[in-house]
Amino acid sequence: MCTGGSPAASVAPKKVALEAAKASAKWRGQWHNGPEFFRMPLHYPRYTRVQYEAMEEAQLDFLLKEYGLPCNGDVAEKRKDAIGHFLWSEN
Repeated sequence: MCTGGSPAASVAPKKVALEAAKASAKWRGQWHNGPEFFRMPLHYPRYTRVQYEAMEEAQLDFLLKEYGLPCNGDVAEKRKDAIGHFLWSEN
């Protein structure tokens, strides 16, 4: 006579582990691909303050959207946001 557990008992932990792996993969996909999350393109923008202040609204929109940042408000607010997000010094 076999003294091991029932077949259902040995399948249950595997099923739980499989479900956890699926949930983890789904979460990772949402984290990297979701539109509501910050995205980091390959290169960080290297514009100066003067370049941001002269930048057209369409270019500011593209830049902010590329990084998953909101581009709300008028062009002055967008410039202020871009400068705040991307400039670390007073350049």
